[in-house]
Amino acid sequence: MRFDNRKKLGILGGGQLGRMLIQAAIDFDLTIKTLDPDSDAPCKYISHEFVNGSLKDYDTVIAFGQDCDIITIEIENVSIEALEALEKQGKAVFPQPSVLRIIQDKRVQKQFYQDQNLPTADFILTDNQEHTKSFAEFLPAVHKLGKGGYDGKGVQVIRSVDDFSKAFDQPGVLEKMIDFEKELAVIVARNEYGETKTFPVVEMVFHPEANLVEYLFSPANISLEIEQKAETIAIKTANSLGIIGLLAVEMFLTKDGEILINEVAPRPHNSGHQSIRANDVSQFEQHLRAILNLPLGSTKAHSKAAMVNLLGEEGYSGEAVYQGMDEVLAVEGVHPFLYGKRFTKPFRKMGHITIIDQDFEKLKEKVIFVKEKLKVIAEN
Repeated sequence: MRFDNRKKLGILGGGQLGRMLIQAAIDFDLTIKTLDPDSDAPCKYISHEFVNGSLKDYDTVIAFGQDCDIITIEIENVSIEALEALEKQGKAVFPQPSVLRIIQDKRVQKQFYQDQNLPTADFILTDNQEHTKSFAEFLPAVHKLGKGGYDGKGVQVIRSVDDFSKAFDQPGVLEKMIDFEKELAVIVARNEYGETKTFPVVEMVFHPEANLVEYLFSPANISLEIEQKAETIAIKTANSLGIIGLLAVEMFLTKDGEILINEVAPRPHNSGHQSIRANDVSQFEQHLRAILNLPLGSTKAHSKAAMVNLLGEEGYSGEAVYQGMDEVLAVEGVHPFLYGKRFTKPFRKMGHITIIDQDFEKLKEKVIFVKEKLKVIAEN
Protein backbone atom coordinates (compact mmCIF):
# COMPACT_ATOMS: atom_id res chain seq x y z
CA MET A 1 0.00 0.00 0.00
CA ARG A 2 1.36 3.41 -0.98
CA PHE A 3 1.43 6.05 1.74
CA ASP A 4 -1.22 8.72 1.18
CA ASN A 5 -1.26 11.63 3.62
CA ARG A 6 -4.56 12.88 2.15
CA LYS A 7 -6.49 10.23 4.02
CA LYS A 8 -8.93 11.27 6.73
CA LEU A 9 -8.62 9.30 9.96
CA GLY A 10 -11.71 8.98 12.14
CA ILE A 11 -11.14 8.20 15.83
CA LEU A 12 -14.00 6.90 17.96
CA GLY A 13 -13.22 8.40 21.35
CA GLY A 14 -11.76 11.78 22.19
CA GLY A 15 -9.91 11.06 25.44
CA GLN A 16 -6.21 11.04 26.26
CA LEU A 17 -5.40 8.06 24.03
CA GLY A 18 -6.99 9.83 21.08
CA ARG A 19 -5.12 13.01 22.00
CA MET A 20 -1.73 11.27 21.94
CA LEU A 21 -2.67 9.44 18.73
CA ILE A 22 -3.45 12.79 17.12
CA GLN A 23 -0.10 14.17 18.29
CA ALA A 24 1.60 11.31 16.41
CA ALA A 25 -0.72 11.67 13.38
CA ILE A 26 0.29 15.30 12.95
CA ASP A 27 3.74 14.06 11.89
CA PHE A 28 2.04 12.02 9.13
CA ASP A 29 0.06 15.11 8.03
CA LEU A 30 -3.22 13.21 8.31
CA THR A 31 -6.61 14.89 8.64
CA ILE A 32 -8.20 13.89 11.93
CA LYS A 33 -11.85 13.69 12.90
CA THR A 34 -12.94 12.58 16.38
CA LEU A 35 -16.21 11.57 18.03
CA ASP A 36 -16.84 11.76 21.77
CA PRO A 37 -19.86 12.11 24.08
CA ASP A 38 -18.02 14.73 26.17
CA SER A 39 -18.48 18.16 24.57
CA ASP A 40 -15.19 19.25 26.16
CA ALA A 41 -13.16 16.08 25.44
CA PRO A 42 -9.32 16.30 25.36
CA CYS A 43 -9.27 15.82 21.56
CA LYS A 44 -11.70 18.65 20.84
CA TYR A 45 -9.22 21.44 20.29
CA ILE A 46 -6.53 19.50 18.41
CA SER A 47 -8.75 17.62 15.93
CA HIS A 48 -9.41 19.04 12.48
CA GLU A 49 -13.05 18.10 13.12
CA PHE A 50 -14.78 17.21 16.37
CA VAL A 51 -18.23 15.64 16.64
CA ASN A 52 -20.05 15.57 19.97
CA GLY A 53 -22.11 12.38 20.10
CA SER A 54 -22.54 8.86 21.44
CA LEU A 55 -20.00 6.19 20.52
CA LYS A 56 -22.67 3.53 21.02
CA ASP A 57 -25.40 5.06 18.86
CA TYR A 58 -25.62 3.31 15.48
CA ASP A 59 -26.79 6.30 13.44
CA THR A 60 -24.25 8.67 15.03
CA VAL A 61 -21.31 6.37 14.25
CA ILE A 62 -22.56 5.69 10.70
CA ALA A 63 -22.89 9.42 9.99
CA PHE A 64 -19.48 10.10 11.55
CA GLY A 65 -17.74 7.57 9.33
CA GLN A 66 -19.16 8.65 5.96
CA ASP A 67 -16.29 10.99 5.02
CA CYS A 68 -13.51 9.02 6.78
CA ASP A 69 -11.07 6.79 4.89
CA ILE A 70 -9.82 4.91 7.94
CA ILE A 71 -11.64 4.49 11.26
CA THR A 72 -10.01 3.45 14.51
CA ILE A 73 -10.88 3.48 18.21
CA GLU A 74 -9.43 4.58 21.53
CA ILE A 75 -12.06 2.74 23.60
CA GLU A 76 -13.83 -0.58 22.97
CA ASN A 77 -17.29 0.48 24.13
CA VAL A 78 -18.54 1.51 20.68
CA SER A 79 -21.29 0.44 18.26
CA ILE A 80 -19.83 -2.64 16.59
CA GLU A 81 -22.92 -2.91 14.37
CA ALA A 82 -22.19 0.53 12.93
CA LEU A 83 -18.53 -0.35 12.35
CA GLU A 84 -19.58 -3.55 10.58
CA ALA A 85 -21.86 -1.51 8.29
CA LEU A 86 -19.07 0.99 7.57
CA GLU A 87 -16.72 -1.89 6.77
CA LYS A 88 -19.29 -3.22 4.28
CA GLN A 89 -19.36 0.24 2.67
CA GLY A 90 -15.64 -0.18 1.98
CA LYS A 91 -14.25 1.83 4.85
CA ALA A 92 -11.02 0.59 6.44
CA VAL A 93 -11.95 -0.15 10.05
CA PHE A 94 -9.05 -1.12 12.34
CA PRO A 95 -9.17 -2.94 14.67
CA GLN A 96 -11.71 -4.93 12.69
CA PRO A 97 -15.26 -5.21 14.07
CA SER A 98 -14.86 -9.02 14.19
CA VAL A 99 -11.95 -8.54 16.61
CA LEU A 100 -13.92 -6.07 18.71
CA ARG A 101 -16.78 -8.58 19.01
CA ILE A 102 -14.39 -11.01 20.70
CA ILE A 103 -12.74 -8.46 22.97
CA GLN A 104 -15.69 -6.23 23.90
CA ASP A 105 -17.34 -9.00 25.94
CA LYS A 106 -14.95 -10.46 28.53
CA ARG A 107 -16.98 -13.69 28.51
CA VAL A 108 -16.33 -14.18 24.79
CA GLN A 109 -12.73 -13.03 25.24
CA LYS A 110 -11.99 -15.65 27.91
CA GLN A 111 -13.64 -18.41 25.86
CA PHE A 112 -11.48 -17.35 22.88
CA TYR A 113 -8.29 -17.89 24.89
CA GLN A 114 -9.46 -21.35 25.86
CA ASP A 115 -10.44 -22.24 22.28
CA GLN A 116 -7.11 -21.00 20.91
CA ASN A 117 -5.01 -22.77 23.58
CA LEU A 118 -3.79 -19.43 24.93
CA PRO A 119 -2.85 -19.63 28.62
CA THR A 120 -5.30 -17.92 30.98
CA ALA A 121 -6.68 -18.40 34.50
CA ASP A 122 -9.48 -20.90 35.07
CA PHE A 123 -12.90 -19.26 34.76
CA ILE A 124 -16.65 -19.79 34.98
CA LEU A 125 -19.22 -17.86 32.93
CA THR A 126 -21.94 -16.46 35.22
CA ASP A 127 -25.42 -15.23 34.36
CA ASN A 128 -26.31 -13.09 37.38
CA GLN A 129 -25.55 -12.65 41.09
CA GLU A 130 -27.64 -15.65 42.17
CA HIS A 131 -25.88 -17.88 39.64
CA THR A 132 -22.49 -16.61 40.81
CA LYS A 133 -23.32 -17.57 44.41
CA SER A 134 -23.47 -21.24 43.42
CA PHE A 135 -19.69 -21.36 42.89
CA ALA A 136 -18.46 -21.03 46.49
CA GLU A 137 -15.94 -23.82 45.95
CA PHE A 138 -14.25 -21.76 43.20
CA LEU A 139 -13.26 -18.95 45.60
CA PRO A 140 -11.16 -16.87 45.97
CA ALA A 141 -11.95 -15.33 42.58
CA VAL A 142 -12.40 -12.10 40.67
CA HIS A 143 -15.81 -11.28 39.20
CA LYS A 144 -15.82 -9.18 36.02
CA LEU A 145 -18.70 -7.70 34.09
CA GLY A 146 -18.98 -9.18 30.62
CA LYS A 147 -19.50 -5.80 29.00
CA GLY A 148 -18.84 -2.20 29.96
CA GLY A 149 -16.02 -2.43 32.50
CA TYR A 150 -12.80 -0.42 32.17
CA ASP A 151 -10.06 1.13 34.34
CA GLY A 152 -11.00 -0.97 37.34
CA LYS A 153 -14.74 -0.42 36.94
CA GLY A 154 -16.73 -3.61 36.55
CA VAL A 155 -14.34 -5.71 38.68
CA GLN A 156 -15.02 -7.14 42.14
CA VAL A 157 -12.82 -9.36 44.29
CA ILE A 158 -14.81 -12.25 45.81
CA ARG A 159 -12.64 -13.84 48.52
CA SER A 160 -15.35 -15.63 50.51
CA VAL A 161 -19.10 -16.30 50.46
CA ASP A 162 -19.56 -13.07 52.45
CA ASP A 163 -18.40 -11.14 49.37
CA PHE A 164 -21.03 -12.58 47.02
CA SER A 165 -23.18 -9.51 47.72
CA LYS A 166 -20.61 -7.58 45.62
CA ALA A 167 -21.04 -9.90 42.62
CA PHE A 168 -22.62 -8.35 39.53
CA ASP A 169 -26.26 -9.11 38.78
CA GLN A 170 -25.47 -9.20 35.07
CA PRO A 171 -23.66 -11.65 32.78
CA GLY A 172 -20.04 -11.88 33.85
CA VAL A 173 -17.02 -14.10 34.27
CA LEU A 174 -15.70 -15.48 37.54
CA GLU A 175 -11.93 -15.91 37.27
CA LYS A 176 -9.77 -17.89 39.65
CA MET A 177 -7.64 -15.49 41.69
CA ILE A 178 -3.97 -15.90 40.75
CA ASP A 179 -1.20 -15.69 43.33
CA PHE A 180 1.10 -13.86 40.94
CA GLU A 181 4.69 -12.68 41.18
CA LYS A 182 4.30 -9.73 38.82
CA GLU A 183 1.77 -8.17 36.45
CA LEU A 184 3.27 -7.78 33.00
CA ALA A 185 2.15 -6.28 29.70
CA VAL A 186 3.32 -6.57 26.11
CA ILE A 187 2.14 -4.29 23.33
CA VAL A 188 2.29 -5.94 19.93
CA ALA A 189 1.60 -4.28 16.59
CA ARG A 190 0.41 -6.09 13.48
CA ASN A 191 -0.22 -4.70 9.97
CA GLU A 192 -2.18 -6.11 7.04
CA TYR A 193 0.88 -7.95 5.74
CA GLY A 194 1.00 -9.87 9.01
CA GLU A 195 4.23 -8.16 10.11
CA THR A 196 4.39 -8.07 13.92
CA LYS A 197 6.60 -6.20 16.40
CA THR A 198 6.51 -6.08 20.17
CA PHE A 199 7.52 -3.37 22.60
CA PRO A 200 9.67 -4.42 25.57
CA VAL A 201 7.79 -6.27 28.32
CA VAL A 202 6.72 -3.87 31.08
CA GLU A 203 6.03 -4.49 34.76
CA MET A 204 2.91 -2.81 36.14
CA VAL A 205 2.02 -1.81 39.69
CA PHE A 206 -1.68 -1.24 40.33
CA HIS A 207 -3.27 1.27 42.69
CA PRO A 208 -4.69 -0.71 45.64
CA GLU A 209 -8.01 1.20 45.67
CA ALA A 210 -8.57 2.42 42.13
CA ASN A 211 -7.56 -0.91 40.49
CA LEU A 212 -5.76 0.84 37.65
CA VAL A 213 -2.07 1.18 36.80
CA GLU A 214 -0.30 3.51 39.23
CA TYR A 215 3.15 3.18 37.69
CA LEU A 216 5.24 0.82 35.57
CA PHE A 217 8.81 -0.01 34.67
CA SER A 218 10.18 -0.75 31.21
CA PRO A 219 11.72 -3.19 30.69
CA ALA A 220 10.32 -5.51 33.36
CA ASN A 221 12.82 -6.96 35.80
CA ILE A 222 12.45 -10.56 34.57
CA SER A 223 14.64 -13.27 33.07
CA LEU A 224 15.28 -13.54 29.35
CA GLU A 225 13.29 -16.79 29.32
CA ILE A 226 10.19 -15.12 30.83
CA GLU A 227 10.60 -12.14 28.50
CA GLN A 228 10.66 -14.35 25.42
CA LYS A 229 7.70 -16.39 26.68
CA ALA A 230 5.63 -13.22 27.24
CA GLU A 231 6.48 -11.86 23.79
CA THR A 232 5.66 -15.19 22.12
CA ILE A 233 2.26 -15.34 23.83
CA ALA A 234 1.49 -11.72 22.83
CA ILE A 235 2.34 -12.39 19.18
CA LYS A 236 0.34 -15.64 19.16
CA THR A 237 -2.66 -13.78 20.61
CA ALA A 238 -2.45 -11.03 17.96
CA ASN A 239 -2.12 -13.59 15.16
CA SER A 240 -4.99 -15.69 16.53
CA LEU A 241 -7.21 -12.61 16.50
CA GLY A 242 -5.87 -11.48 13.12
CA ILE A 243 -5.90 -7.94 14.48
CA ILE A 244 -4.64 -4.98 12.47
CA GLY A 245 -3.32 -2.26 14.76
CA LEU A 246 -2.10 -2.49 18.34
CA LEU A 247 -2.93 -5.13 20.91
CA ALA A 248 -1.99 -4.64 24.56
CA VAL A 249 -1.75 -8.01 26.30
CA GLU A 250 -1.89 -7.85 30.11
CA MET A 251 -0.47 -10.93 31.83
CA PHE A 252 0.19 -12.53 35.20
CA LEU A 253 3.60 -14.02 35.94
CA THR A 254 2.84 -16.78 38.44
CA LYS A 255 5.07 -17.82 41.34
CA ASP A 256 6.09 -20.93 39.38
CA GLY A 257 7.12 -18.99 36.27
CA GLU A 258 4.02 -19.45 34.12
CA ILE A 259 2.50 -16.66 32.02
CA LEU A 260 -1.29 -16.30 32.02
CA ILE A 261 -3.21 -13.78 29.91
CA ASN A 262 -5.37 -11.52 32.07
CA GLU A 263 -7.07 -9.49 29.35
CA VAL A 264 -6.29 -7.54 26.19
CA ALA A 265 -7.03 -4.12 24.73
CA PRO A 266 -7.15 -3.60 20.91
CA ARG A 267 -5.67 -0.09 20.90
CA PRO A 268 -2.94 2.07 22.41
CA HIS A 269 -2.78 1.38 26.12
CA ASN A 270 -1.67 2.81 29.45
CA SER A 271 1.13 0.24 29.57
CA GLY A 272 2.83 1.82 26.53
CA HIS A 273 2.87 5.54 27.35
CA GLN A 274 6.58 5.55 28.22
CA SER A 275 7.37 4.62 24.59
CA ILE A 276 6.87 8.26 23.54
CA ARG A 277 10.23 9.14 25.12
CA ALA A 278 11.95 5.79 25.64
CA ASN A 279 11.67 3.96 22.29
CA ASP A 280 12.52 4.51 18.63
CA VAL A 281 8.80 4.71 17.82
CA SER A 282 5.99 5.33 20.27
CA GLN A 283 3.00 3.00 20.55
CA PHE A 284 0.91 5.74 18.93
CA GLU A 285 3.14 6.05 15.85
CA GLN A 286 3.26 2.26 15.65
CA HIS A 287 -0.54 2.04 15.70
CA LEU A 288 -0.71 4.50 12.81
CA ARG A 289 1.91 2.57 10.86
CA ALA A 290 -0.07 -0.64 11.40
CA ILE A 291 -3.48 0.68 10.35
CA LEU A 292 -1.96 2.53 7.37
CA ASN A 293 -0.24 -0.77 6.42
CA LEU A 294 3.20 0.82 6.53
CA PRO A 295 6.40 -0.92 7.68
CA LEU A 296 6.39 -1.18 11.46
CA GLY A 297 9.02 0.88 13.26
CA SER A 298 11.82 -0.26 15.52
CA THR A 299 10.72 -0.64 19.13
CA LYS A 300 14.30 -0.45 20.43
CA ALA A 301 14.53 1.16 23.86
CA HIS A 302 17.08 3.96 24.28
CA SER A 303 17.03 3.74 28.06
CA LYS A 304 15.22 2.22 30.98
CA ALA A 305 11.94 4.01 31.64
CA ALA A 306 9.08 4.34 34.07
CA MET A 307 5.62 5.82 33.77
CA VAL A 308 3.67 7.28 36.67
CA ASN A 309 -0.04 7.92 36.20
CA LEU A 310 -1.25 11.27 37.51
CA LEU A 311 -4.51 10.50 39.28
CA GLY A 312 -6.81 13.00 40.92
CA GLU A 313 -6.16 13.05 44.68
CA GLU A 314 -8.78 11.78 47.06
CA GLY A 315 -10.85 14.54 48.60
CA TYR A 316 -10.47 16.94 45.66
CA SER A 317 -13.00 17.71 42.95
CA GLY A 318 -12.94 20.82 40.78
CA GLU A 319 -10.57 22.75 38.53
CA ALA A 320 -7.26 20.89 38.48
CA VAL A 321 -4.08 22.26 40.04
CA TYR A 322 -0.76 20.40 39.57
CA GLN A 323 1.03 20.79 42.88
CA GLY A 324 4.76 20.10 42.86
CA MET A 325 5.31 20.29 39.10
CA ASP A 326 8.27 22.69 39.47
CA GLU A 327 10.09 20.30 41.81
CA VAL A 328 9.69 17.22 39.61
CA LEU A 329 10.66 19.06 36.41
CA ALA A 330 13.94 20.02 38.07
CA VAL A 331 14.87 16.31 37.95
CA GLU A 332 16.71 15.12 34.84
CA GLY A 333 14.73 12.71 32.66
CA VAL A 334 11.27 13.70 33.88
CA HIS A 335 8.70 14.42 31.14
CA PRO A 336 5.07 15.46 31.79
CA PHE A 337 2.08 14.60 29.62
CA LEU A 338 -1.12 16.33 30.72
CA TYR A 339 -4.38 15.23 29.14
CA GLY A 340 -6.25 18.50 28.72
CA LYS A 341 -8.85 17.68 31.37
CA ARG A 342 -9.86 20.85 33.13
CA PHE A 343 -11.59 19.23 36.10
CA THR A 344 -10.23 16.65 38.51
CA LYS A 345 -11.96 14.14 40.77
CA PRO A 346 -10.62 11.28 42.92
CA PHE A 347 -8.61 8.75 40.85
CA ARG A 348 -9.40 10.42 37.50
CA LYS A 349 -6.54 10.00 35.03
CA MET A 350 -5.29 13.56 34.52
CA GLY A 351 -1.95 12.84 32.87
CA HIS A 352 1.20 10.82 33.24
CA ILE A 353 4.88 11.37 33.85
CA THR A 354 7.50 9.46 31.87
CA ILE A 355 10.86 9.08 33.58
CA ILE A 356 14.00 7.85 31.85
CA ASP A 357 17.36 6.79 33.29
CA GLN A 358 20.03 4.26 32.38
CA ASP A 359 20.30 3.14 36.01
CA PHE A 360 17.37 1.12 37.34
CA GLU A 361 17.94 2.08 41.00
CA LYS A 362 18.02 5.78 40.13
CA LEU A 363 14.88 5.27 38.06
CA LYS A 364 13.09 3.82 41.09
CA GLU A 365 14.26 6.74 43.24
CA LYS A 366 12.83 9.20 40.70
CA VAL A 367 9.51 7.32 40.63
CA ILE A 368 9.21 7.56 44.42
CA PHE A 369 10.08 11.28 44.30
CA VAL A 370 7.49 12.02 41.60
CA LYS A 371 4.80 10.01 43.40
CA GLU A 372 5.45 11.87 46.65
CA LYS A 373 5.85 15.39 45.25
CA LEU A 374 3.41 15.69 42.34
CA LYS A 375 -0.27 15.85 43.31
CA VAL A 376 -3.39 16.70 41.30
CA ILE A 377 -5.61 18.76 43.60
CA ALA A 378 -8.31 21.37 43.02
CA GLU A 379 -8.63 25.08 43.60
CA ASN A 380 -10.47 26.06 46.76
